Amino acid sequence: MDYVSALVPPIVMAIFFFGVVAIIIKSQGGPNKAKEDAIVDAAIARAEAARQADGTSAG
Repeated sequence: MDYVSALVPPIVMAIFFFGVVAIIIKSQGGPNKAKEDAIVDAAIARAEAARQADGTSAG
């Protein structure tokens, strides 16, 4: 019976992991894609502007 209790946590974690991956794949694209892309682009531009204001360079 110890083998059952040893296998349950990895099985539960595997199911959870595959569920998270499935949700991520399903949420790609769709009507909010342009809005999400714009938010990411704005955050990258803000970080780049802050880096240039500090006088540091990437890389």
